[in-house]
Amino acid sequence: MAAITASQVKDLRDKTGAGMMDCKQALNETSGDMEAAVDWLRKKGLSKAAKKAGRVAAEGLIGVTVAGTRGVVVEVNSETDFVARNDQFQGLVKMIGQVALDAGSNVEAIKAAKVGGATVEHAISEAIATIGENMSLRRAAGVAVGSGVVASYVHNAVTDGLGKIGVIVGLESTGKADELAALGRQIAMHVAASNPQALDAAGLDPAVVAREKDVLADKYRQQGKPANVIEKIVESGLKTYYKEVCLIEQAFIHDGGKSVGQAVKDAEGKVGAPVKIAGFVRYALGEGIEKQESDFAAEVAAAAGQG
Repeated sequence: MAAITASQVKDLRDKTGAGMMDCKQALNETSGDMEAAVDWLRKKGLSKAAKKAGRVAAEGLIGVTVAGTRGVVVEVNSETDFVARNDQFQGLVKMIGQVALDAGSNVEAIKAAKVGGATVEHAISEAIATIGENMSLRRAAGVAVGSGVVASYVHNAVTDGLGKIGVIVGLESTGKADELAALGRQIAMHVAASNPQALDAAGLDPAVVAREKDVLADKYRQQGKPANVIEKIVESGLKTYYKEVCLIEQAFIHDGGKSVGQAVKDAEGKVGAPVKIAGFVRYALGEGIEKQESDFAAEVAAAAGQG
């Protein structure tokens, strides 16, 4: 049997859009003959993914999977919202979430992980071929605690653990699990609604903070304020900014008279032990993806040879 090189696998993948392991198998089955390997993939229905790979996948589902002190959020995209209601697609997203619990949040590691005798990447390729839309595992992230709970919330859920916005929150504590779970869910709902950028000021991107400071300083510099006054105004302005974007400083949606940090502190009596928010993840479907604008009439005219 001819030795199959990595460059051959890459060339076949570029040509067909099929998964890496599928390409390797195709080349092995055809003794490295590129055209025969393409035909092998076509016969298996795996190269259908190639025709769809250029289409924007900005719909789909956010999947949330939690197991005790660990939780993950994944985003699996499709081209249309209709696919999100497809049982096969929903099953695929749930399976990917389960795999991510053990494989971690690296997308390539998740795709390479095996379920049964096949990889996750192979399962995605098969779903593309069967359902007929481009799909991709876009991202994944997790939260884990040493002791305590990881709570979750899914907004606009289509079924358990799947929806348009998914949140997990880790609470580190040795207190009562049921009280922690209830508190964690409340905080997860808050995160879904308020979209904090970081847990606290230390977690913010320094470049973002610097830009905020520059904007505030420049505003009052143009008004002719002296440097020492500007410094105090900027300091005050940053405190207001932190209350808007940092989770523990935001006004708690379940009790606007308290910050999230104060609500956690007040809950410690019921929990029976100190509570610390260890981290959170919030994914909203399609955020940051540039969606192609579609002119349906123009597409029909073009297909009819009139455009």
